[in-house]
Amino acid sequence: MAKHVPTSRLARGTKLGAVAAGSVLRTQRAKLSMRGRSQRVKAKMAEESMLRTTEQVVMVLGTMKGVAMKLGQMMSVLDMDLVPPAHRERFQQRLAVLRNAAPTVSFEAMRRVIEEDFGAPLETVFAEFSPEPVAAASIGQVYRATLRDGLDVAVKVQYPGIDAAVRADLKNLAMFRRILQSAMPWITPAVLDELRLNMEGELDYRAEAATQAQIAALYDGHPFIRVPRSFPEISSTRVLVSEYLPGLGFEEIRALPRPERDRVGEIIYRFYVGSLFTFNEFCGDPHPGNVLLCEDGRVGFLDFGLFNRMDPEHVRFETICLRAAAEDRAEDLRQLMIQRGVIDSPDEIGAEECLEYVLSASEWCLIDEELTITPDLASGAFLLAVDPRASDFAGMKQQNLPPEHLFSRRADFLTFGMLGQLRVTANWHAIAREWLYDEPPVTELGLAHHRWLADNPPPTPKPARTKQPAKKRAARKA
Repeated sequence: MAKHVPTSRLARGTKLGAVAAGSVLRTQRAKLSMRGRSQRVKAKMAEESMLRTTEQVVMVLGTMKGVAMKLGQMMSVLDMDLVPPAHRERFQQRLAVLRNAAPTVSFEAMRRVIEEDFGAPLETVFAEFSPEPVAAASIGQVYRATLRDGLDVAVKVQYPGIDAAVRADLKNLAMFRRILQSAMPWITPAVLDELRLNMEGELDYRAEAATQAQIAALYDGHPFIRVPRSFPEISSTRVLVSEYLPGLGFEEIRALPRPERDRVGEIIYRFYVGSLFTFNEFCGDPHPGNVLLCEDGRVGFLDFGLFNRMDPEHVRFETICLRAAAEDRAEDLRQLMIQRGVIDSPDEIGAEECLEYVLSASEWCLIDEELTITPDLASGAFLLAVDPRASDFAGMKQQNLPPEHLFSRRADFLTFGMLGQLRVTANWHAIAREWLYDEPPVTELGLAHHRWLADNPPPTPKPARTKQPAKKRAARKA
């Protein structure tokens, strides 16, 4: 029998509460049984207790959908050093559930959503409709269908009652922050605020269809990026219809030879990070379930519920800050952040702390040398920058990062995490110099991208930028 998505705040809170209670009991029992044991045995028992708690949180997040599953998907990209290396493969298998969760809602229930929104039987809208979902998202399931004109489409349908579930999650987030932090200590108030600001907007599939149509048009004819067309005219608040895009999923991409993975990694970096500096807009939801490798070699990108357009001045601020960090101009960087209001207690933050904090998160794309990104490197950088358990940069962590920059930095971190899962290698700074300094491209993909840009110039002209030399520096170990 298909399970229902719990929608009440109490029901959903109770699930997380049960995890917390179990965690507390396990910890207490572990402490009691640790008396008289050796340090090695104590460490082993603590490790096993942490693993059980983490796995239970993963399972609960997967069944809850909504905001809880969104947090889980973030967790699945950045493995956060939560698990010792010997257990990491098993943990990643658990997290794979959160990337493309198994269906838990019956087709009949989902069919009712479609027919209620369309006001007509399913058969009058689609020539064919497969009842087996091909993928699952944080708030819906995806089906394959055929329109009356013979076009293959993907139909994303919201879970019944998911709107109430998301709103319940949003109310519960603050209440259960400490519980979630038992497995995800990086869930700070700023992360919760960002989710509140953006998650509810994902409930409107009609708006997402319009956004996807605009992005598909923007990248139309691109040599290596593919965004499937959406059909806003036959989409609704709870049903999104778009072109069906076949291709290899993320796990299959991970199994490819290194040169092919490196190529996909550069494309992912250009789409999720480079688009901010090229078009002043970016997709804020990078995760493996949203990427496909198409038969023609292009990389397809899906899911535009969390999409952000930034003021060009805000983008320019990020650009000049990254340039200052790349050039070791610590005091310039500090003054920029004070003027922008990022540092609101300048007497407590020195120039070197400011610089080192930015480098802890972004040095991977600021060092002018080839770098292989690993899961440890990506998750270590994230933890160092945001995890309150890490004592480094305590002053900077208490400063005020405006919401628009928090959203873009989140996308940057999650992109970094995806690249770590692929274990890809490139000179990321050499690529980034295209948008940081307006320099000519140095890779084949860059050359192809700029040829396409020459025929499809950005709608908003970029501000003039001055070329500066990049310093070679040894990568810090995150």
